Amino acid sequence: MSRIGKQEITLPQGVEVSVADGKVKVKGPKGTLEQALVDRVGVEIGDGVVNVTRVADDRRSRSFHGLMRALIANMVTGVSTGFSKTLEINGIGYRADVSGKTLNLALGFSHPIAYPIPEGISISVDREKVVVQGVDKQQVGAVAADIRAFRPVEPYKGKGIKYIDEYVIRKAGKAGK
Repeated sequence: MSRIGKQEITLPQGVEVSVADGKVKVKGPKGTLEQALVDRVGVEIGDGVVNVTRVADDRRSRSFHGLMRALIANMVTGVSTGFSKTLEINGIGYRADVSGKTLNLALGFSHPIAYPIPEGISISVDREKVVVQGVDKQQVGAVAADIRAFRPVEPYKGKGIKYIDEYVIRKAGKAGK
């Protein structure tokens, strides 16, 4: 049996889970998320607990068992507490600010970068830190990766955008004679 799939998901106060038409819907104080349910697994909703079961015991069913349990657990966490990723901008003249639904970045290029903020995501900027927040873990990670891709950290001077917990191995420059 899948070690992740057999763990039950406890529902925090104010979170409701429902299954209808092959979709799992999770509703909480921060919003609502929906996920298509794979036909190889089933969802049992108890009193404050959600269990994911599988129909067969073949390899694909075992894989989807753990996957669906993890996705539902992430949805429950997202609608109750939310997710966030913090990015750090390093470099002289590198800066970011939010105006309306647009993130404006000055990253040393000849032009500023205007990144439209997707629906369901909120971005806040504090000096050289950019915080991406939302209820969908996949969307928060994708938006943070998109922002980081504009100027990844280079290993010689450490200039660029990196995750707050990312460690960049610095390289030595040219050695003088």
